[in-house]
Amino acid sequence: MARIVVALGGNALQENPKDTSAEAQLKTAHSTAKAIVDLIEDGHEVIISHGNGPQVGQIVSTYETANSVNKNIPVMPFPECGAFSQGYIGYHLQQAIRDEMIKRGINKDVASVVTQVVVDKDDPGFKNPTKPVGSFFTEEQAKKLMEEKGYVMKEDAGRGYRRVVASPMPKKIVEEQLIKTIVNAGHVVIAVGGGGVPVIENEDGSLKGVPAVIDKDLASEKLAEILNADILMILTAVEQVAINFNKPDQKNLSLLTVEEAKRYIEEGHFAEGSMLPKVKAAIMFAESKAGRKSIIASLSKAKLAVMGISGTSIILSPVAERKLANLKA
Repeated sequence: MARIVVALGGNALQENPKDTSAEAQLKTAHSTAKAIVDLIEDGHEVIISHGNGPQVGQIVSTYETANSVNKNIPVMPFPECGAFSQGYIGYHLQQAIRDEMIKRGINKDVASVVTQVVVDKDDPGFKNPTKPVGSFFTEEQAKKLMEEKGYVMKEDAGRGYRRVVASPMPKKIVEEQLIKTIVNAGHVVIAVGGGGVPVIENEDGSLKGVPAVIDKDLASEKLAEILNADILMILTAVEQVAINFNKPDQKNLSLLTVEEAKRYIEEGHFAEGSMLPKVKAAIMFAESKAGRKSIIASLSKAKLAVMGISGTSIILSPVAERKLANLKA
């Protein structure tokens, strides 16, 4: 049996993108829980991560709207909004997974860990923030926010101006020992939600939250390495990775070596903000230690993907694996 870090995509939390209500999310979480508990029932150790884009955007927008109506209601800082979203999503997932395990007679606890992830204060992402968050504003409103709050505002596809924040690389997971303790005790843990709350570590060891968004697949990869997982499974809306996607000559791939995946990246087959970060995270994990495997698959076929019947497996070539094993020996 394997230790698997499962990174859930947006479809695992919002089946209908137009219905962003809490009720709809909880319903979708119960559906998602079935696929996760299938893996647990098969004897695998499962650690769960998830995205938070729509949810954190909703939280940010709610506070911005409230502040525009009543200035006595402060705008919530972005790191706190990320923490809010971890608790909100974690609550739904842990309740749904627990309910599903009870139905199947599985005696495990489920815990969500509000996770902080250390980033480098000198990460180049801070010099060029690109990740849009929150509400749309007019040009006049945007200029005022830039002057009063120091936000970076950019025009977004003709729809207005939005705040943009950095997307730095994850360096360290603050709560890693706690997460390891829960996993080693045989329970299910939900961690690095939305990529984790980005924090900078000061010289004295204290932490400070920063307005940024860490890619959840890269944070999940870091979590998988820390936990010495066998598999990093990135679940999404499509069944397999494809080259020439949405073209007449589209080709789905069931197996990719790291070398092949890198070549396809260079050839521009994977879209930025969609499949590209998933493939990059998958490569990083497969390269991190001999014998590790990444899988990109659809949520509904997660169990089949672990069995090698569905999804795309990304592995080192036999030659590269031998070289890595010798280097680490």
